[in-house]
Amino acid sequence: MLQPFRALRADPSRAAQVAAPPYDVLDTAEARALAAGNPLSFLHVSKPEIDLPAGTDPHAPAVYASGRAALERLIATGALVREATPCLYLYRQRMGDHTQTGVVAAAAVEAYLQGRIRKHEHTREDKEEDRTRHCRALSAHTGPVFLTYRHTAAIDQQVARLTARAPAIDLVAEDSVGHTVWIVDERGAIDRLLAAFEEVPSLYIADGHHRCAAAARLAAERREATPGTTGDEPFNRFLAVIIPDDQVQILPYYRAIRDLGEIRPPDLLTGLAARFTVEPSRVAVAPDRPGRFGLYTGGGWLSLTLRPERAPAATDPVASLDVAILADQVLAPLLGITDPRRDPRIDFIGGIRGLAELERRVDAGEFACAFSLYPTRLAALFAVADAGAVMPPKSTWFEPKLRDGLVSLVVD
Repeated sequence: MLQPFRALRADPSRAAQVAAPPYDVLDTAEARALAAGNPLSFLHVSKPEIDLPAGTDPHAPAVYASGRAALERLIATGALVREATPCLYLYRQRMGDHTQTGVVAAAAVEAYLQGRIRKHEHTREDKEEDRTRHCRALSAHTGPVFLTYRHTAAIDQQVARLTARAPAIDLVAEDSVGHTVWIVDERGAIDRLLAAFEEVPSLYIADGHHRCAAAARLAAERREATPGTTGDEPFNRFLAVIIPDDQVQILPYYRAIRDLGEIRPPDLLTGLAARFTVEPSRVAVAPDRPGRFGLYTGGGWLSLTLRPERAPAATDPVASLDVAILADQVLAPLLGITDPRRDPRIDFIGGIRGLAELERRVDAGEFACAFSLYPTRLAALFAVADAGAVMPPKSTWFEPKLRDGLVSLVVD
């Protein structure tokens, strides 16, 4: 399921300049501003439209060619170096009091296709196509997939021992999150880690469903174009960071509504009261348990607690999610939003931005109201994935985000 690989790795002396946020958490303007004055930023590779004229279609062929050229420049300048032998890596992140450490490896596309690497989200074809074209142009997976698993003492002990030595890369990014990388190049240590992971029944995609789907597409293309493949080729793998469940941090994912549609504010409150216990709050509502929600509208907060008779069956792992309860009890019946994935009236705001961001955007008139939710638990994600089901869109927001550029997987 996992293998070592010859990484394209950031040179330690320039890793702080290279490392960049993932491509999908920044828009083009944000990426252009963050990379300004830094020719080594990996954003030139992962968001290559920033180096083309404003207004360029981010899916134009010239964009992917620009990404390839940027990757070649980083290699030519020595900012990225190719590992001499196949290795595993350990990647630690520090965000305030939270620390998480994962194993970086090449994960098998076949394990994803067969369900040993389990998913919990639908993917969109346009986003799959974008990532496939990007990987095809670069012949590399440059954005890691975030996988998780039910932690084991065997893996924990090995990781603790290997991270007791000096790291290869240690930096603090512009957002004050620390990133540390160790190289695991000793064959015995590699074999022991891989053997321990073989005892793990399943890995779960936490973040990176579109990257997984793109890897599967690229592997299929390469297999068709390369007769006599064995399955061990680099293109049959994707880049993964595997972090144990007891170290994963999930923040809420808020919902903001642009307008109330056909319902009047008094009728909305009446509909809410039939489904929830509604209480005004003098402070911003950060729900402290499942089944509780906050609603900000008209300059004030309401606390919503689901009425017991409205609770879904506990045996349904999807319906019992708070994001599903909000959709089933409020968004669809009261606000007429039946397809949150595509309805332009709803937007999603990561919990890292805080409740003040909801207040700001509602007060500015951008939205009519916003809902705060209790964060989805990782156990719920496991239950959904184990059932072969999918979560509603934007159910989880993971922090801290894995950085691009520290380690990449070449698929040639």
